[in-house]
Amino acid sequence: MQADVPQQEHRLVLVTGPSGAGRSTAIDALEDLGYEVIDNLPLSLVPRLIEGAPLGRPIALGLDVRNRDFNVAALIELIDALTRDPRVALEMVYVDCAASVLIQRYSQTRRRHPLAPAETPAEGVAREIDLLAPIRVRADHLIDTTEMSPHDLKAELAQWFDPGVGQRLAVSLQSFSYKRGMPRGVDMVFDCRFLRNPYWEPALRDLDGRDAMVADYIRGDARFAEFYGRLNDLVTFLLPAMVEEGKAHLSIGFGCTGGQHRSVAVAEILAKALAEAGWPVSKRHRELERRAGATPPSAAG
Repeated sequence: MQADVPQQEHRLVLVTGPSGAGRSTAIDALEDLGYEVIDNLPLSLVPRLIEGAPLGRPIALGLDVRNRDFNVAALIELIDALTRDPRVALEMVYVDCAASVLIQRYSQTRRRHPLAPAETPAEGVAREIDLLAPIRVRADHLIDTTEMSPHDLKAELAQWFDPGVGQRLAVSLQSFSYKRGMPRGVDMVFDCRFLRNPYWEPALRDLDGRDAMVADYIRGDARFAEFYGRLNDLVTFLLPAMVEEGKAHLSIGFGCTGGQHRSVAVAEILAKALAEAGWPVSKRHRELERRAGATPPSAAG
């Protein structure tokens, strides 16, 4: 009987974000790291990239509103299809920036915004940020260039995507609300709803899991120490095994009722421990990002 031959994967990195945030710099940085770079390929042609054998090196795709057939719904559909495809190891990078800085950059260069060619840059920036909001929350890596130089951005990308840096596994920790469903592409999920809920404490209700008082309250649950000890032991046991297996990225989700307190706190605590142990770690708090600038939720967190 013929032995099974492991199926090779196409490693694909999608890079997007608002115009002026540094997407082109990110694409150039990935090219310098040895990626096959394709910028602004029409979305309809992306599936053809994985029809043949893997190239032997990863592919970086630059996608933004200037793509000929750019459509948010079509991009979300493409991301979901690639995530489900066993031939593809997909990661998505969203290069972000504060609106005020984007407007300043456009004013300095006197360029027209692609979504407001006959209007002010401010109108184009606002329009594009709103348009890309559903894409932003799906990113595996969110890089805010508001206070970054191009050199800083390249260094950040090298930390995550340089294939020559000792095969370090990039770890992504995400908090979420079960009411909104699990995040895309997580490798493992831990349910934090059994921990006592800060939402029912009036002094903590409007805070979130990044606040020390909230974290201390959750740590005060008699079950927390054993839960976290087992969680940390499991993750630190698995990470070297994942590196040995050749895996480049591991995504771990933490869920609770509202995605505001317990899941956020546990993700923050574990992220700090892993970073101190030398693992490259990124954090995403999906519901906090959704509610940025909004009033606190009425559901338990």
